[in-house]
Amino acid sequence: MFPTRLLRSVLARSRSASLLIALAACGGADRGTGDAGEVGGTLIVTVPAEPSTLFPPLVEGSQDAAIVGTVFDRLAEIGPELETYGDAGFRPRLASAWTWAKDSLSIAFQLDSLARWHDGQPVVANDVRYTFQVYTSDSVAANNRSMLGNIDSVSVRDPRTAVFWFKRRTPQQFHDATYHMYILPSHLLAATPMKQLAAAPFARNPVGSGRFRFANWVAGQRVEIVADTSNPRGRAKLDRVIWSIASDFGAATVKLFAGEADFFEYIRPGDLGQIARAPSLRLVDNRALQYFFLGFNLNDPSGGSAPHPIFGDAQVRRALHMAVDRASIVRNAYDSLGLVALGPAPRALIPDTSSFKQLPFDPTTARAMLDSAGWLDTNNDGVRERNGRKLSFELLVPNSSAGRRSLAVLLQEQLRAVGADVKPLVMEVSAFSTRTDGRKFDAYMGGWASTPGLVGMPQTWGSKGSGNVGRYRSAAFDALVDSALTTFNRDASHRYWARAFQQIVNDAPAIWLAEQRAPVALHKRFIVPPLRPDGWYADLADWRVDPAQRIDRDRIGLGSAR
Repeated sequence: MFPTRLLRSVLARSRSASLLIALAACGGADRGTGDAGEVGGTLIVTVPAEPSTLFPPLVEGSQDAAIVGTVFDRLAEIGPELETYGDAGFRPRLASAWTWAKDSLSIAFQLDSLARWHDGQPVVANDVRYTFQVYTSDSVAANNRSMLGNIDSVSVRDPRTAVFWFKRRTPQQFHDATYHMYILPSHLLAATPMKQLAAAPFARNPVGSGRFRFANWVAGQRVEIVADTSNPRGRAKLDRVIWSIASDFGAATVKLFAGEADFFEYIRPGDLGQIARAPSLRLVDNRALQYFFLGFNLNDPSGGSAPHPIFGDAQVRRALHMAVDRASIVRNAYDSLGLVALGPAPRALIPDTSSFKQLPFDPTTARAMLDSAGWLDTNNDGVRERNGRKLSFELLVPNSSAGRRSLAVLLQEQLRAVGADVKPLVMEVSAFSTRTDGRKFDAYMGGWASTPGLVGMPQTWGSKGSGNVGRYRSAAFDALVDSALTTFNRDASHRYWARAFQQIVNDAPAIWLAEQRAPVALHKRFIVPPLRPDGWYADLADWRVDPAQRIDRDRIGLGSAR
């Protein structure tokens, strides 16, 4: 699960509005001056938590994804429009060309003859076949496994040609084959049993094929990557990128303002004023495809398939949803930088946001619904109960997200008003992931980074989705999503999506909370292309330092690193 950027606002509305205008102006400057041939420089990214792994199939946090996304390559890279229909918007990466079969049920990828792993070995078709085997292995349990379900197999036609075979024709076949997998080096990993890959040394010392290569990982301190000077697509323009690991969110912010870091992703609205006053920093627009929610566990966390004693009842879930004034929470958490979430996707990806209805904020009706479901406050202690059980539940919150901690407090206050006792439990990220992945929880503060084209919906909320930790099950929702993703008629796809969103809104497996416009802070000496919504790091190899503004750490050079 990707960390969220939910951050409490302490700015006045007028101040936020003026900063947003300045932010928009900064976006245009990023495409400005400088010699595209200039290389050199160091970027330091401050992060509030350590990466969990650098093994591509198991990456979860955005810091994991950023490092992996620069060290490894896909077969082809999606274009800036994030178009998932067909292959027109995709650019070659490890594959230099591809050929569709006449029946469109297979695609043959021709690998670039110059593509090399960072240990010098050539990238071959067997690497592609092996990668598919890893990502779909039950023993590995890759996060994207459920998104590869339409790929039947991958075969090797010759050392430079890998063929993907599909179960059926869909508009997203090419996207399925390329977007969800970073190609892995079979010559380094194939001898390791699948069930041992997650714990193998490779996960902390990876070898990729990207324009950056892995350099080192000092636990609790830093992860460093350096330019691959022999990369066939050209060396990265920066010499190195360092992820500087802070003990918590506050410490990461301190590093930024002290000049010890150049980039910080998780900007709080309350920090915008200080950034605007800092002579060396600027804000860069980052329209991340994320949304945030309180997710319910619909099954009993003790195990088995029994329904959760509270959240197994859809009427109770809807009542709790209707008890929350989401607009008020968003204003408190984000000031003018937030929007109320409409469902399990950011509105930028929803084809028609007006085609389905929201559950209203109606605490009076919410109380009546809880009464009807048998949850009554018979002893007048302010907490409802039924059959001896209180309407009380634990809410897991990751300690890496100041925003989610704030949201949990706001939710606790609002749900108390209808007789629900919410107990936030702030946890270290790995412990949070262990509990949610193991389905050992009542509710959790969640955030998802959506994939282009909504193709990740079956993974995050589908009945068989590996990311569906709350175990939402709806045959109707699954069928509507499948129809939306497989029809070649765009108007029909939009209608299916509208019905799918209405189904999941009515079922209320979560309280849809917020989207956030999430600007990032960047040192002014860096010249960067527009940040791609599905990952700010997508074009990191093309970031560069203005030669006239270099500081001491930009002059270190690569030395012995290659």
